[in-house]
Amino acid sequence: MIRLGSRLFIPGYGTAIAADTGGDIHGNRIDLCMDSYRSALNWGRQPVKVYVLAE
Repeated sequence: MIRLGSRLFIPGYGTAIAADTGGDIHGNRIDLCMDSYRSALNWGRQPVKVYVLAE
């Protein structure tokens, strides 16, 4: 869905780069890298809009 290396913007998260495909990520899902386990728990699972800034 998103090309590897694409620059992205995710509201509430910020900018990111599509760096891997993940073994369990299929369809319209993304996996975000967080600074800590607590940050990941606080973010949780939620619907987000992903804006591709550059491919």
